[in-house]
Amino acid sequence: MSKLHIKKGDIVFVNTGVDKGKTGRVLQVLVKDNRAIVEGINMVSKHTKPSANNPQGGKETKEAPIHISNLNLIDPKSGKPTRIGRKRDENGAVRISKKSGEEIK
Repeated sequence: MSKLHIKKGDIVFVNTGVDKGKTGRVLQVLVKDNRAIVEGINMVSKHTKPSANNPQGGKETKEAPIHISNLNLIDPKSGKPTRIGRKRDENGAVRISKKSGEEIK
């Protein structure tokens, strides 16, 4: 299995789909499925039955997973979408931006 270019907490840009051009923060990465859940992106409606938590029931909108190939990391320097490279340093490999060469924290 290859290493993913995004991590939880990263700000990402959506390349394709209904939400093309939008940006959001990664809430969760589903490594097994190569997908990520991004805040405010790929919203779906789910019908819920009345329960103790939600006595009214009804429609609930929440984020659905989106494939990571449709996401690009935002460059910390320019604020534009960029590809990711890896560079070795004294404490392992770090992610670097292909556009600016800046290290991604």
